[in-house]
Amino acid sequence: MVPEVPKSSAAVAGCKRPPPDRSVAPAARGRRLGIGFIVPVVVFVAVFYLYPLARNVVLSFQDYDINSLYSGNAPFIGLGNYRRLLSTPAFATAVVNTVVFVAGSLFFQFTIGLALAEFFRRSFPLSPLLRSLVLIPWLLPLVVGGTLFRWLLDTSNGVVNQILLTLHLVQDPVPWLNTPNTAMASVLICNIWIGVPFNMVILHSGLLAIPTELYEAASLDGARHWQQFRYVTLPQIRPVIGIVVTLGLIYTLKVFDVIWVMTKGGPANATHTITTYAYQLSFGGLSEFGLGAAAGDLLIIVAAVFALLYLRALRADPGARA
Repeated sequence: MVPEVPKSSAAVAGCKRPPPDRSVAPAARGRRLGIGFIVPVVVFVAVFYLYPLARNVVLSFQDYDINSLYSGNAPFIGLGNYRRLLSTPAFATAVVNTVVFVAGSLFFQFTIGLALAEFFRRSFPLSPLLRSLVLIPWLLPLVVGGTLFRWLLDTSNGVVNQILLTLHLVQDPVPWLNTPNTAMASVLICNIWIGVPFNMVILHSGLLAIPTELYEAASLDGARHWQQFRYVTLPQIRPVIGIVVTLGLIYTLKVFDVIWVMTKGGPANATHTITTYAYQLSFGGLSEFGLGAAAGDLLIIVAAVFALLYLRALRADPGARA
């Protein structure tokens, strides 16, 4: 029997393993977790945003039509599509219509939205119910809103014409959507009706964030309601106004559903904007995919320029970021 040799405390201490460095493992796990969150977003943006955008840019430099879908042959023509597009009278009409449509929509949506936001800033018994009713146009799908106005403005059976005829304000039904002079006004009114609630909600939030002490001080200084609105309210909600106008501009530039449902760009291109004209070039029977892509690229450039101008102004104004 071999006697058991006692181990000294030093030997036992020497045999102990050093404690593992646990500071590396959490950091590595954190990096892997971060990558796990980032990768799906990068893949989503690349697949659904960057690739379609790059593909659209490539198409705009090619002579791509319906035959190219079958043959795969799309000759590179450089800026040919852009030169052809800019020399087309229908595109010039679409540009003018876009300016009118965007400017009219932004002005009236903002003005009416700000008036409603100021109105609902003071609580009263029916304010929650009325605010909910005002939000209905914004909650409806755009196709539903356009279809509703198309029915209201129908020449033969429209409610608007029936009311006007009953009140003897007109002798014959007005072809609201079939004449150039009234078609643009009709789609403009529909888009204003849809966009007012968005402006009201955002501006109302900005108004509620203004400290009441500012109005009390202005009132003590003898400022009337209009002066308080001009010198207190507007400066305080200037950043919110910038956000509302910028988002409204980008949204209105790409409005398609309302116009296409109501008039399809007619009559005689009277309601064609760049968006609807690009769609008609590509999918409306013309099958000029290269021209449609060029029109879409021009629209993207315009929207990007306005967005960058706003961001630059936001960075240059410290008060706007507060």
